[in-house]
Amino acid sequence: MKLNELRDNPGATKSRKRIARGPGSGTGKTAGRGVKGQKSRSGVAINGYEGGQMPLYMRLPKRGFNNINAKRHAVVNLGLLQKFIDAGKVDAKKPITEAVLVESGLVRRIHDGVRLLAKGEFKAKVNLTVTGASKTAIASVEAAGGSITTAAVAAE
Repeated sequence: MKLNELRDNPGATKSRKRIARGPGSGTGKTAGRGVKGQKSRSGVAINGYEGGQMPLYMRLPKRGFNNINAKRHAVVNLGLLQKFIDAGKVDAKKPITEAVLVESGLVRRIHDGVRLLAKGEFKAKVNLTVTGASKTAIASVEAAGGSITTAAVAAE
């Protein structure tokens, strides 16, 4: 095969429709716009306009709010962390940081940090460093004999 022999698959490309180029093209004369009326002219913007009646998008109630400054945390449950420690994917003897959690595959992306939640059993003695944790998660880790450092505590 040579560069000059390269071809696309048959039917992979479609030629452009040449509008308003005579009767032989199939889209001559009115160019597929029909006959007369507002829509046959140029500069028409009537989608969503309902002839002066209040449009549907304005009649429906608006709800909710998207906070553009909201932080997005990767969530880790204690039960899942315990499972990874038992499987040997996370070493409980070394300090566990967010980078270690990503490396082990427990967290895919850190986003704005890792938040620890207390779902599941936890019995390993570990030294954790995460962005945030729930009060019950902190209590569970400390009850198991471990220590936990959060960014909120580190900032104080």
